[in-house]
Amino acid sequence: MNKNIVLLLAAFLSANAAFAQKMVADKIIAQIGDKIILKSDIDNAIADYKRQDMADNLPPNPECAFLQGQLIQKTLVIQAEKDSLFVEDDELEALLDNRIRYFISQYGSQDMLEQIAGRSVYEIKEDLRQPFKEKTMAEKMQNKILENVKITPTEVKEYYDKIPKDSLLYYESEIEVNELVMYPKANKDLEDYVSAQLLDYKRQVESGQKKFDALARLYTDDPGSKDNGGQYSVNRLDKSWDPTFIAAAFKLKEGQISPVIKSKFGLHIIQMVSRAGDDAVVRHILKIPPVTDVEVKLGLAKLDSLRSKIIAGDLSFAAAVTKYSDDENSKFNGGAKTNNEGSTYLKIDQLDKDAVVALKGLNPGDISKPQTYTDERGRKTVRILYLKTRTEPHRENLKDDYNRVAQRALEIKKQSVLEKWFKDHIPNYYVTIDKEYTSCESISDWLHAASAASR
Repeated sequence: MNKNIVLLLAAFLSANAAFAQKMVADKIIAQIGDKIILKSDIDNAIADYKRQDMADNLPPNPECAFLQGQLIQKTLVIQAEKDSLFVEDDELEALLDNRIRYFISQYGSQDMLEQIAGRSVYEIKEDLRQPFKEKTMAEKMQNKILENVKITPTEVKEYYDKIPKDSLLYYESEIEVNELVMYPKANKDLEDYVSAQLLDYKRQVESGQKKFDALARLYTDDPGSKDNGGQYSVNRLDKSWDPTFIAAAFKLKEGQISPVIKSKFGLHIIQMVSRAGDDAVVRHILKIPPVTDVEVKLGLAKLDSLRSKIIAGDLSFAAAVTKYSDDENSKFNGGAKTNNEGSTYLKIDQLDKDAVVALKGLNPGDISKPQTYTDERGRKTVRILYLKTRTEPHRENLKDDYNRVAQRALEIKKQSVLEKWFKDHIPNYYVTIDKEYTSCESISDWLHAASAASR
């Protein structure tokens, strides 16, 4: 049983059920306890997988793999019901709302989503309700099975010693870097000037001279919505949005434009396009007041002072980040920079060119001098960098790579525990599987149980 494939398929089947095109012919191909699996469940999931341009990633014998995923999920759900691991209504509603917001963000608007799906948002939510309930119960049961699975140093060493030396992973030079970031603030005169610009845009729209979306395409400083006329789908309860922005947006009636508001990103005017309860479609124009050399120099001076305190031992780098950093993504993890996989181990080419310059010549434990750079949103920024570790190119070993080896060993142990749990529990359930799938090696445990049930 390949746990990674199984969990991927189970999650995929549940998350995309609402968009699977129903087949004409259908039949029950498997049953475990009181849970049935339809042939259309498998066919639709495979077809949807291909529609997502993932055909090249289909596992061998996809019908067997997708059926395996469903059998695993149904087995876990049955046990979850026995163990009273249910999903609260509020929890399920939150999951469904998040999924609908994701779909809306992918398709651009609620109207477009409903047009493509051929169903209303309410109907899509109802289509997703049972799959999401089962998926969440299965996850709860799996977490319960694995909650006490730990790995000891002895087990890690035993796992490592079994790896053939010529199969050990090879790592390029990597570093761990923390940063303390500050965004210099524009002076009041420039802020007032930008505010007046936004008020003029508001006047032009309200007088009928210009369309809001046309002005957004020309003038907004938000690259994420510039090509879309400043439009976003938002939810009042979504914590990822700036609270000031959300509060101002939901005070508006449809078609109304807000006064100038100030968020952590800059100055905005917001137009309410449409609203349904806690969900809304809005447009905005963001202007970021320019920062002059004066504000940048003040930021550099403040960082230089903090750097001196850290070097003197009066303040730790992590404490300085927590207290002074303006970067919310790293403010509460000591300023650690991470890659796309969430790892703190970075290759040099995963850093921006300014960081590479700042770190040149530093040894682990050193702090760079303050530097200015322009972030991915075009803002003038100042920062200091702390070089935590640096590794040389090397073959994997326990001294340098213990955590990585331990994580792999733990995943293998968890997989083994899961497989044993299924072997022990599947015989306790009533199982039937259509003869069309009796050649699927990946579902052998269920086939044995089905054979026993038929006798």
